[in-house]
Amino acid sequence: MRAFLAALHFLTTLPLPGAHRLRDEDWGRATAWYPAAGLVIGGLLAALDWGLGHLWPAGVASALTLAAWVGLTGALHLDGWIDCCDGLLAPAPPERRLEILRDVHAGAFGIAGAVLLLLVKYAALAALPTAARLPGLIVAPVLGRWVMTMAVLLFPYARAGEGLGKLARTGAGWQQGAGATAILALAVGLAGWLGLGWAAAVLPVVAGLVAFAAAHWARGRIGGLTGDVYGALCELAETVGLLALAALAHGGLLA
Repeated sequence: MRAFLAALHFLTTLPLPGAHRLRDEDWGRATAWYPAAGLVIGGLLAALDWGLGHLWPAGVASALTLAAWVGLTGALHLDGWIDCCDGLLAPAPPERRLEILRDVHAGAFGIAGAVLLLLVKYAALAALPTAARLPGLIVAPVLGRWVMTMAVLLFPYARAGEGLGKLARTGAGWQQGAGATAILALAVGLAGWLGLGWAAAVLPVVAGLVAFAAAHWARGRIGGLTGDVYGALCELAETVGLLALAALAHGGLLA
């Protein structure tokens, strides 16, 4: 239970009690529960979007839902995306890129990357047909956090010191990977039952392949991954999942 609580504390801004009782090893074990935290986020977003859809057209509802999406995570993953755009795209040696990733100030790459990411995410969400919005919003946050868990397990950490990303690796093992994958399978099945059908099973494959390629590229740039990269991969997987659904809908493969 502490591991699930740690995942919610780390990945959401929900006002939950008991953070002071968490131990270091709880944060590593929490990686198994990252997708469960995503399921909580997705459920809240789907309920909010359903209500907003009764008040405003899809475009407005999508913008407000996306704002809530950022708020529920405290912009944690978006911040990682911004830092990665600045650091990983910089024409500099790996040591300098790691320094840039630590910089709290956003540069031109980071600002442009944030704007483009949110624009693409909004457009993909707004393009979803009504029947696909609820299951799409439920499964996309789960995809992003499953990718984070697998990135922790599959790739080395780039820094020797401490940090949120380093803490996430404490006590994390393949049991956590199996648990996270089981929760992902549950979310995919739920999304399929709620209206996505077979298309739900496509999403982990597409998002996983894109995220793995991005993680491999990041490792080549800085010698491993960091907490910022984990967050950026989450944002990437969420966006790819929404884009895949929008593409299927545009091709007439979704209702």
